[in-house]
Amino acid sequence: MASIKKRRNKFNVVYYYITETGERKQKWEPYDTEAEAKKRKAEVEYKQKVNRFIAPSKLTVSEFLDNFVELYGEKKWGPHTYESNTALIRNYINPLIGTELVQSIDCLAADRLITRLQKTKSVTVNNRAPKTEFLSPNNIERVNKLLRSAFKQAVRWGIVERNPFEDTTLPKVKKVPRAIWDVQTISDALDACRDPKLYVAMNLAFACSMRMGEILGLTWENTHISDENIVRNDAYIVIDKELARVKEETIETLGKEEIIKIFPRTMYLEGQKTRIVLKTPKTETSVRKVWIPETLAYILREWKEVQEKQKDFLGSEYQDHDLVIALANGRPCETKVIENAFNRLKRDAQLPNVVFHSLRHSSATYKLKLNHGDLKATQGDTGHAQAQMLTEIYAHIIDEDRKVNAQKFEAAFYSNPDLRGVRAPEPPAPAGFDLAALVDQLQKSPELRELLASVLNGQNVGRADSAV
Repeated sequence: MASIKKRRNKFNVVYYYITETGERKQKWEPYDTEAEAKKRKAEVEYKQKVNRFIAPSKLTVSEFLDNFVELYGEKKWGPHTYESNTALIRNYINPLIGTELVQSIDCLAADRLITRLQKTKSVTVNNRAPKTEFLSPNNIERVNKLLRSAFKQAVRWGIVERNPFEDTTLPKVKKVPRAIWDVQTISDALDACRDPKLYVAMNLAFACSMRMGEILGLTWENTHISDENIVRNDAYIVIDKELARVKEETIETLGKEEIIKIFPRTMYLEGQKTRIVLKTPKTETSVRKVWIPETLAYILREWKEVQEKQKDFLGSEYQDHDLVIALANGRPCETKVIENAFNRLKRDAQLPNVVFHSLRHSSATYKLKLNHGDLKATQGDTGHAQAQMLTEIYAHIIDEDRKVNAQKFEAAFYSNPDLRGVRAPEPPAPAGFDLAALVDQLQKSPELRELLASVLNGQNVGRADSAV
């Protein structure tokens, strides 16, 4: 039961509760008016009666997020997500609300946090300068998503009654369509490419809809390009791992469950805290089998022959990790190597400026056109978790098809003159043509009349001759 006691012009709701350690404590909650106090008293008594009462807690947001990362994040997140989310907590959430009590974060506090984030300067991460001076709407959305997930667990754990980040008012995210190359530009780029690693990587990105990490993590044991495979039109690759650079601290924290292989260092650099690894893909749907065109199968076979010659030449110096895309000595090829080569290709061949990842988007776009919008078939190649993601990203294809539909409708329906009483407008007279002026000239000039008559007679004779 709860009671109301007036003290220093405040109406206090007084009640007892049991702490997590089983200790019985008294709580005083002050209110300005007696009506507010009565409302709170009734609420406390009702929740205690139905066993829904949440005891007051001095747990801060920072302390709670430590628990959330340990009990939830370390079990659910992959290395990249773990590093990204802990960076958001460290750089943006804790500095703003880390010292506040979890139970003090209501919907108003959540919206105020979003407003403060809009005025918060972006933090430099891994020596990379931020793209925007202040935190972008996309990153604010990521912060909100993280806090929504965290407070969902807080509700489940009985720390708070409701999730204040469920319906926050977020800044509008301006979606800029991703620039991609059309088929002809990709063909021109491949013709101009002189870097063999980049050439193979670009073909894998476009023909197989692969992500960069998946291309660099592809191994020869997962490429099925034998003569028998090609004859049966059954050449394919299996995508079940990706290359990544991960912090050693993250590997120690999360364990090696998602780590397939840790590559040895070529040299030890003081202060280096990361390792190149092969890891499982980010989602279950990313593990997939992709059938490849015959030409790509032959490209891969030729590239494998090049690698075999490098092995013979280097002998024991060659580090064979079975990677399809590798450096000349067999070591893993990191993203920056391919990106730099791609940038040189764009510059030297004067190609439109796109990022390498856009080849994957071009691939999905082209496949959707070829299969007339078969989302499931295309999703099987891209490894998207939901077909809806394809619908949103490549919606412009539908608009193009709708234009074609209008043209087909015109040809199939309106081309029959019996179906309509309207006619296409007559083409406009040539600029400067004046019929009245021409008649006036003919009346004034007998020579002009004779010339016109001879021209007309000549045309009639031509028609008569052709008819014969």
